[in-house]
Amino acid sequence: MKKYNIYGMGAAIVDTEVVVNDSFIKENDIGKGLMTLVDVERQKYLIDSLTTQRVPVKMSCGGSACNSVVAASMFGSTAFFSGKVADDEVGDFFVKDLNKSGVDFHQVDPSNGVTGKCLVMVTPDAERTMNTNLGASLELTYREVDEEALTNSEWLYIEGYVVTDNQRTAVARDAMQFAKDNGVKTSLSLSDPFVVEVFSDNIKTIIGDDGLDLIFCNGDEARSFTGTHTIEAAAEGLKKYAKTFVITRGPGGSLVFDGNNLIHTDGVLASAVDTNGAGDMFAGAFLHALCRGKGFAWAADFANAASSRVVSQFGPRIKSIEYISLKQQFKLD
Repeated sequence: MKKYNIYGMGAAIVDTEVVVNDSFIKENDIGKGLMTLVDVERQKYLIDSLTTQRVPVKMSCGGSACNSVVAASMFGSTAFFSGKVADDEVGDFFVKDLNKSGVDFHQVDPSNGVTGKCLVMVTPDAERTMNTNLGASLELTYREVDEEALTNSEWLYIEGYVVTDNQRTAVARDAMQFAKDNGVKTSLSLSDPFVVEVFSDNIKTIIGDDGLDLIFCNGDEARSFTGTHTIEAAAEGLKKYAKTFVITRGPGGSLVFDGNNLIHTDGVLASAVDTNGAGDMFAGAFLHALCRGKGFAWAADFANAASSRVVSQFGPRIKSIEYISLKQQFKLD
């Protein structure tokens, strides 16, 4: 039995989540519903503007893959995360918050720069808009990959956001290849429609000629990546890149391919307050279920239920009691 169920890799950033009106998005010329990379000055300007208005904020260790491994850990999986933070107050917060969630962390030495931060702005329609300064995350190198821990993991899970620069793309490519060479199952999230549209070549570099074991994406990402116009055509196109995949469809449930069959699963009705973290929770819950020996349809139902809990409240995390409640509901050890 391997020590870790899931080894995650991606941006190590601290999420600062706030509720804003659509007028704030428009007045500051922010691309609604998208993840946009910004510099330190731009991010500080936005945060200062909100602070002046005394808007309450919620902070947590974040980054897409980080959110997923935290979710899996809270459900009971053993999890490990590789990322890069700086020797600063924000970096200290990240590591402590991650460890508090039961996730082991590996970093050779901290950056001399600043730890990455993501300003997550949630509008009344529950849409989340992210302005991210990656900071030290951009300095991720293969030295941050703990090969011993990776070899001793069932799954490697990497977020698609790493493809926005060539250095991190190369690190992810090499980590995927190492995992394949050492019998570790490989998974990737496509993460964001804009990222897929602009950096599809880098995504294919990470996937490699022999493909991956599992890809997570939503409908927009699936269609963009495969150059198709329908979910059905996108599903067919994804078979070229992965043995199995999941296409999430929000309240419409998900479409999963288990290697043999394409399965439609129903969503769970929820009153959406904040969609931040829903896809991350889905991936974490889905991988946790697979690690417990469950099939794809079962895992998708469990992940849909977990995601519905996230969107019903503010922030990318659910309370500890909610993890217990979900496990009891699905009779999951």
